[in-house]
Amino acid sequence: MEQDFSSLRQAAGLTIKEAAEELGVSTSTAYRYESGESSPRQSELRALHGLGLARPKAKKNAPPADGWFSFIDLFAGIGGLRRGFEAIGGKCVFTSEWDKYSQATYRANFKCDHDIAGDIRQVKSEEIPKHDVLLAGFPCQPFSIAGVSKKNALGRPHGFACEAQGTLFYEVARIIEHHKPAAFLLENVKNLVSHDRGNTFKVIVDVLQKQLGYHIQYRVIDALHFLPQHRERIIIVGFREDSGFDISSLGLPEKANVARLGSILHPENGEEAPDPHGYTIGNIGSVSPKYTLTDHLWKYLQAYAEKHKAKGNGFGCSVVGPEDTARTLSARYYKDGSEILVEQKGRNPRRLTPRECARLMGFEERRGADFKIPVSDTQAYRQFGNSVAVPVIEAVARHMKSCLQDVLAPKKAKRVA
Repeated sequence: MEQDFSSLRQAAGLTIKEAAEELGVSTSTAYRYESGESSPRQSELRALHGLGLARPKAKKNAPPADGWFSFIDLFAGIGGLRRGFEAIGGKCVFTSEWDKYSQATYRANFKCDHDIAGDIRQVKSEEIPKHDVLLAGFPCQPFSIAGVSKKNALGRPHGFACEAQGTLFYEVARIIEHHKPAAFLLENVKNLVSHDRGNTFKVIVDVLQKQLGYHIQYRVIDALHFLPQHRERIIIVGFREDSGFDISSLGLPEKANVARLGSILHPENGEEAPDPHGYTIGNIGSVSPKYTLTDHLWKYLQAYAEKHKAKGNGFGCSVVGPEDTARTLSARYYKDGSEILVEQKGRNPRRLTPRECARLMGFEERRGADFKIPVSDTQAYRQFGNSVAVPVIEAVARHMKSCLQDVLAPKKAKRVA
């Protein structure tokens, strides 16, 4: 067949794990098919093709008409958490995001039958609709390694002492206290666990567990299990009832089997049409020259890296190719792109395009171009750098699904009665 495993799997609407189950092969084998390390049998390709033909066509990114559970999306960014929970049949009933540029991207990609609230501190708890699940990627700058270092250098407070952002966790807590949702999922940077010698995280767990009465599970998950990017984030899940949920039992694909950067880079061989945003140009979709570093910037980054290397520091730029994986995409990527520079033969390296960032964060499938980016490159880099890795959230959501169904079933039945 002309189509490959990945495109047929996507057409069938299956995750890699689901495709493995349908074909009767191991998940590791399916990941090798996905990455191109090995080839599936023609019979397996025909089976996937048949599943794709049988699948009813649905508009991408459209929320379920009537989800089997409701959720709210706090500190929503561009909707990474929402995507993960819509994938298991949830319906978003409230969204809060203060940044106007992120709001624009969110609106462009999601059909909202409600207004997007701005500053959550200005929204009373009783004004928020009832919901089954609360999602929040509350601001992480006060707890991140980079944020703490910067604030220390400037003599500014951080963590819960930071009035600007550190106390925003309590906005989440007050909403949980008022609405008592069946479950919640919170996402933050890995350093939240160790910030202030563990005291910050201890307070968070104390509030959620002892003061609000939830059964808490948490785990640091690296997006490299799903995407060609090393990105460790802590996921905190809470259930109001003892549902038996165990986040440690969530099986993760082997990192060695993840598709490499070549899977998200523009192929520049005619497979892609020129991007309307100007990310690619010409009849073979060459990456626009504007993403190639100038001689001045490239010389500066090389000198900066050498200086820190001589001091034994790890700072510096990272040049990668199609067979590599990437460092963490950060919100500062728009400044110089130093953490992920793509090698180019005979030329200076280049930044990722915003379209490639969308793929690197899991907002699009390989070679995808369906995620709308209605903002400038600078804002797009900030948004993707601040976002969650969508496949990680979807994996956790699917792991929560059965427990959610168990705890919500009696409530749903009571409402019907």
